[in-house]
Amino acid sequence: MAGPVQKEKKSEGRSGTISLMTLDSPITAIKGVGEQSAEKFLKLNLKTVNDLLYFLPRRYEDFSQIMPIDSIRPGKITVQARVESATNRYVRRAMQITEAVLTDKTSKIRAVWFNQPYRLAQLKKGEEFYFSGTYELRRNQYVLSNPAAERVSDLTTNTGRILPIYPETKGLKSSKIRSTMLELLPLIKMLPETLPEVIIKRENLMSINDALRCLHFPDSTDEFERARERLAFEDLLVLMLSMLTNKQANAQLSGLAVEFNQTSAQEFTSSLPFKMTNAQRRAAWEILQDIAKPSPMNRLLQGDVGAGKTVVAAMAAFLTAKAGYQSALMAPTEVLASQHAATLLELLQPLGVSVGLMTGGLKAKAKSLLQKQIEGGGVHIAVGTQALLSKDVRFNKLGLVIIDEQHRFGVQQRAEILSKNHATAHLLSMTATPIPRSLQLTVYGDLDISVIDQLPANRTPIITEVCTPHNRKKVYGLIDSQLDAGHQAYVVCPVIGNSALEELKSVEAEYVYLKKTVFGHRKLGLLHGQLRPEEKAAVMQEFKAGNIEILITTTVIEVGIDVPNATVMLIEGAERFGLAQLHQLRGRVGRSEYQSYCYLIPSSGKQLPARLHELEISQDGFYLAEADLKLRGPGEIYGEAQHGAMPLRLAGTTDLKLIKRAKATAEWLLAEDKNLLQWEELNRRIDNYRKLRTLN
Repeated sequence: MAGPVQKEKKSEGRSGTISLMTLDSPITAIKGVGEQSAEKFLKLNLKTVNDLLYFLPRRYEDFSQIMPIDSIRPGKITVQARVESATNRYVRRAMQITEAVLTDKTSKIRAVWFNQPYRLAQLKKGEEFYFSGTYELRRNQYVLSNPAAERVSDLTTNTGRILPIYPETKGLKSSKIRSTMLELLPLIKMLPETLPEVIIKRENLMSINDALRCLHFPDSTDEFERARERLAFEDLLVLMLSMLTNKQANAQLSGLAVEFNQTSAQEFTSSLPFKMTNAQRRAAWEILQDIAKPSPMNRLLQGDVGAGKTVVAAMAAFLTAKAGYQSALMAPTEVLASQHAATLLELLQPLGVSVGLMTGGLKAKAKSLLQKQIEGGGVHIAVGTQALLSKDVRFNKLGLVIIDEQHRFGVQQRAEILSKNHATAHLLSMTATPIPRSLQLTVYGDLDISVIDQLPANRTPIITEVCTPHNRKKVYGLIDSQLDAGHQAYVVCPVIGNSALEELKSVEAEYVYLKKTVFGHRKLGLLHGQLRPEEKAAVMQEFKAGNIEILITTTVIEVGIDVPNATVMLIEGAERFGLAQLHQLRGRVGRSEYQSYCYLIPSSGKQLPARLHELEISQDGFYLAEADLKLRGPGEIYGEAQHGAMPLRLAGTTDLKLIKRAKATAEWLLAEDKNLLQWEELNRRIDNYRKLRTLN
């Protein structure tokens, strides 16, 4: 949203007559912002007036309901009080406590802050503040715990005492940002509207002017919520329009039609040593229908741990090979790529389909030979890591690209593999992390989605238990009993080497400790991401062959590892992982008819994280992914490459109701005006986003 609002005019502002500026004006054009202040704003990536206008608070402190001290009751309170005294003191384990005595005309109260030593400099004796926090009983005495504190003199009439708290940096506090924002009030009132009037009326939305004013200077909670809804809806609408127009553009591209051959399909299914589940058959049919079309497929195959996505992908690759085209399967790690190559060889080599494995660890001579075979068409399916992106890897006739754990790859990497052809290849992305419905509509809104929501018939639910570190000896005994029965085990650690956090178990130290003590009578193996490719491959081969009884490892085994004889997993430092990741790790066991077990041990036994108990009560990856999304957000779960490109300022990806509403409006708007020609601002933002998302 760049460009002039109005030029060469004057307007009465907070500090008298001020010159109106453009949205592209440098931040130094604002009264009170000099070169030194501008450098501090730059640390927050704020360069222009427009940047500052859309620099939204991260939270709000409500100082509007003030109570006299002699009337307060336990719970959330706000008081206006003078600082009578303030001190800092150290307690055990280097914890620092700041204590202050606060007073108003009615009484006194004691306030405490934990590990906030800067409070001492802030709380100058005799100065008056608004304090907002929880009044609670601590060590037989009621205190105000960790209250927010704002000088009364810093709160202007424009705040309505609901105070916006902005992201801060050294030397630039929220009070300075608020005073700078106040200078822009006249400009906010004159901002051009960014949404079509028809949409504002249809959805009963605030104007952009009112919304920004209310976000920076809210008079009430209800007003703020309406303002948040306005910007959140706008962001989601742009996202949905971007997704829909991107999907329309992909449908117009020229691809390679892989004709469906019923005889080949039956040949594949009859060769399997098991019967495909109905969910696998449904997903395979959706994919085979897609690749038979002349426009390139852009489909996501998602399924829970052990649901059998690789078999479905193998069927698509088999029919692609039978039609005379090649396939490429790209995985994020060499361990996973090797696993896929072994699976595809087992399934497809007896059917006359050749498979090649391309990784960074391949010797120069073998790599050169494999490159020639791929270019000559002698390899039907090339499996590999990012090594497949090398300019030296050229395909003869690439018809299908399969990307596993696709959220670990950026858009550019997917575009590179797709570009290795004169025509656009079909794209099948796979993820073992079930995707909540809200993310299906946002992060993955421009993809068609197939879901495998059914596990093979012989799978037994995994017994999962959260244990304290004091119960570790008992867990070791349970592992020993499983090994006595001829099975194998994993021990997962959160870090490779020594950590600054002493309580975190490192995989290297744990391997040495267990080998010398508890499991000195067992065969142990060590696996982590810093081993050389050939070392990792050798360890995995030994474990699959049963020559290693306990694999001490990191999350390198999170996806794609299939050792049916492994029946027990111990995850150390379990609180360091998200629910979805723990579910993925747990999925390395329970891959056969044998009863399997998963034990979660946090680093500290003082307080077991309540969220870990979700894994004890649920084996449903979709439920756990939804819970993880609410706890951690999409960026951590699905990768910054996906979430970072989303133009969301206030919209939450868990707000399914608002997401559906924005999607319905986007579909209506496109039906009214397919090219959106009359909406210049919408078009600009949509195009910017599509450049980040497009795969071709």
